Amino acid sequence: MSKALVPLAQGCEEMEAVTIIDILRRGKVEVTTAGLNERPVVASRGTRLLPDSTLEDLPDVTWDLIALPGGLPGADHLGADDRVCALLRETAAAGGLVAAVCAAPKVLAQEGLLDGRRATAYPGCVEWEAYPTASYTGAAVEVDGNVVTSRGPGTALDFALTLLEKLKGKAVRDSVEEALVREGAER
Repeated sequence: MSKALVPLAQGCEEMEAVTIIDILRRGKVEVTTAGLNERPVVASRGTRLLPDSTLEDLPDVTWDLIALPGGLPGADHLGADDRVCALLRETAAAGGLVAAVCAAPKVLAQEGLLDGRRATAYPGCVEWEAYPTASYTGAAVEVDGNVVTSRGPGTALDFALTLLEKLKGKAVRDSVEEALVREGAER
């Protein structure tokens, strides 16, 4: 079974966090949520999220995916946490997926994980001139190798479905998406 880690920081964007967790679990991905220090996590709009674990208590496993929800100041807290940054670098080096939405792609950029890659983010959240080898596309979802980025809350569902497809294949993505009864889907 694929294993995914979703770190949750104080001030994260709850719509993005919950959408990632929900879609991956619908696709039978083993998702672990981990708070940086405190429990519960109070998200950017005041929603309280109770992580499965803290970073300190995580099992020593190889993650197939680490997905960062955005939101501010959540993304800043993720980028300032050495443990999160180390896990991202280790996962990417091992060929696992690293993903970030909204303001969180700046964490991937600061760790050098967007060097030479196409990426997207919430407009104005990443100072792209500081990362001259990254190519900002502005796309809703951008996939470049083992790195997936997305723009924000409005693209969270497409982002999460893309992550599911990368982990479990198109058939699983299509099955989960069909059950969501999305606009334009066959009925």
